[in-house]
Amino acid sequence: MRDFAWGLIGPGGIAHRFADAVQRLPQAHLAAVLGRQPASAAAFAARWQVSGKPAPRVADSLSALLGAGRIDAVYIATPHSAHGDWVRACLLAGVPVLCEKPLVPHGALGRELVALAQQRQVFLMEALWTRFLPVYELIGQWLAEGAIGRLQTIQSSFCFPADAGPESRLFNPALAGGALLDIGIYNLSMSRWAVAAATGQASDPLDLAVDGVLAATGVDARVTATLRFPGAIQAQFVCGFDGAAENSLALFGTQGSILVPQHFWEGTRAVLTRAGQAPEVHDRPFAINGFEYEIAEAMRCIRAGLTESPQMPLAETLATLACMDEIRGRLGVRYPFE
Repeated sequence: MRDFAWGLIGPGGIAHRFADAVQRLPQAHLAAVLGRQPASAAAFAARWQVSGKPAPRVADSLSALLGAGRIDAVYIATPHSAHGDWVRACLLAGVPVLCEKPLVPHGALGRELVALAQQRQVFLMEALWTRFLPVYELIGQWLAEGAIGRLQTIQSSFCFPADAGPESRLFNPALAGGALLDIGIYNLSMSRWAVAAATGQASDPLDLAVDGVLAATGVDARVTATLRFPGAIQAQFVCGFDGAAENSLALFGTQGSILVPQHFWEGTRAVLTRAGQAPEVHDRPFAINGFEYEIAEAMRCIRAGLTESPQMPLAETLATLACMDEIRGRLGVRYPFE
């Protein structure tokens, strides 16, 4: 099988983790890089030139990225506010897309782009890498088998003190800043995932309670939420840029519990505790850095001619966007481009 050639748009911080995984995967390579600043794109491409693989090209436009050589898919890692324009342009060009979470900042744009992908029959997937990690494959099996009985409660936290100014993408409303979209999406998405794994079907919350603290820029600095799902399952989470937390994910059932300790979004360890028994610790380390699993899934789907991933379906992306829209609406957070 020939090498899978990736184009990359937005050579910022998270893109380095993507490039590292791609350049260490067999039969895949980073073929081209496009950024707002040519010098930064060139430095990124030079950083990820590795022995035995073609040197990444530096492109100054999307047409150059796609036109000067074969590109099998594009990974988008720009600030949130720019996702939609780049996703749309790639889909219109007929090029498969793996776009960093959140796919777009709000549901209306998400529905438009999903409709476009389906109309054009072009692969589109939100890069929510946590859903593909080996430790969650194991936890999914436990939930499906009823290892902790009936799932009742989900609790998670993702908080850190962000020492960043108002122009930072974390706090800038023009860049779709705020804790919910940047980090709370992990709490929300993995809560929804756990409900689906335990019950056998994806479900929207029946109702939710929301509170939070806004930054001076008007975006959410902290969000706390409780969601009630069918089957009497409750999910509680907190995310924020204004303090610290345990940053774990805990699942409580009628006959036991499951814990993913600190940094659950990049978890490699799960602790299963059955009622009356000693805790079982299970480690599932990454093969590379964790991004390889979502990348491999995207390549598998594209090579198979699929237009979306069964592990990260577009309906789930839209459902999560709708929930985040509702939470932001309750808090009074609105972006200038909405």
